[in-house]
Amino acid sequence: MTGTPDNAQKEQKNRRELRTVVASSIIGTTVEWYDFFLYGTAAGTVFNTLYFPSDDPLIGTLLSFTTFALGFVARPIGGLIFGHIGDRVGRKKTLVATMLIMGVATCAIGLVPTYASIGVAAPIILVLLRLAQGVAIGGEWGGAVLMSVEYAPRGKRGLYGSFPQVGLALGLTLGTGVFAGLNAAMSSTAFLAWGWRIAFGLSAILVLVGMFIRLKVIETPAFRKMEEHKAKATVPVVELARNPLSRRHVLLGMGSRLSEGVAFNTWAVFAISYGTGTLGMQRQPLLLGVMAAALVMLAFIPVFGRASDRFGRRRVFTAGAVLTGVVSFPALAMLHTGHPLVTGIGIVVVLGVCYPMMYGPQAALYSELFPTPVRCTGISFVYQFSGIFASGLTPLFLSYLVGQAGGGYGLVLAYLFVATAISAVCTLAIRRRDLFTEDVDAGHEQLRNARNATAA
Repeated sequence: MTGTPDNAQKEQKNRRELRTVVASSIIGTTVEWYDFFLYGTAAGTVFNTLYFPSDDPLIGTLLSFTTFALGFVARPIGGLIFGHIGDRVGRKKTLVATMLIMGVATCAIGLVPTYASIGVAAPIILVLLRLAQGVAIGGEWGGAVLMSVEYAPRGKRGLYGSFPQVGLALGLTLGTGVFAGLNAAMSSTAFLAWGWRIAFGLSAILVLVGMFIRLKVIETPAFRKMEEHKAKATVPVVELARNPLSRRHVLLGMGSRLSEGVAFNTWAVFAISYGTGTLGMQRQPLLLGVMAAALVMLAFIPVFGRASDRFGRRRVFTAGAVLTGVVSFPALAMLHTGHPLVTGIGIVVVLGVCYPMMYGPQAALYSELFPTPVRCTGISFVYQFSGIFASGLTPLFLSYLVGQAGGGYGLVLAYLFVATAISAVCTLAIRRRDLFTEDVDAGHEQLRNARNATAA
């Protein structure tokens, strides 16, 4: 009987740690995505006018979305830097650093003078701060995901891996909600003059809350066990490149993500600019539609994360890619009606219900592609490098296609179809037998085999 109280105390301690990890992952990623998406929302509604003025509204929008894309170009750099730190030093240390970088950059964006005030220096400063945001989010995602996945109870990686993904929906809800609230509370003149800056200044409060919780988190069990086994990779990115299976998983992972990144940035970013600029809709209904979709997404991300534990991650992810692509066809037609309610329903269905079928299982799916010693580098590289094409360039490229089509959306539909097909094929090509579910010893063995093969 003497062991019972000790076991109970240990179990209680484990539960407290797990709750802290989950809270840290959700709140931390919420702050990071809030900051990152504020720029995306502002790019199509504010920055194109204040920082990239042009006689042709389309040119101003294209320039603004170019700086939006630069944030995604910087993300692989952050992914490699902080992925290396995460694999060599620990997952936790990456999360504290990335949150500080993101918070400072976002607050600074809210203070940058306009083009009318300081000329060309304004967009240059904006670009530099956007690059800092990209580096921060590039390191954030991998560390936050692994904190949850590597703490997850057996058989629940999909569910726990979906918790940091919820931060995307919360960040999007807060970002669009704050913009919509400020837009409704003041005149358009006041909003463009100074109101939008409030949204960026609020980041300071969110960062303080996130830092308070993150400093309480301890390192993941998988990383601690890897240290005990002395199984750390000397240079994770080199180990990743040496191993044929890892190289295969990097390519398939990036291909699978194409539809997810394209879908999100089509409906959360491009749709707002397309609706206001090309279709002449009011900004407010579109912002409210995206915010409503984000709220619905909050419920469905963990639902589909848990579904991946029961039915398999590849199946759920592939079904999500196909369904999102198919539903985008009527959703774009609904957007073209210009009716606020009809438009909102289309956005909610495709972004709030269909898209989470991919985003819910994604963290666990990509985590199982790589062994522990190179996992942070591997998933960061897959997610962030693919983000350049799948996410960052999507609003810019779709805006160009709309211009080529004279305002129509036929070419947009074609692009979405191609992205869906590529993602479905790549996801199904991932073999179950190659996944790392019992990973520490297997990861150590894999690295040893790779080194022996290279030496031979």
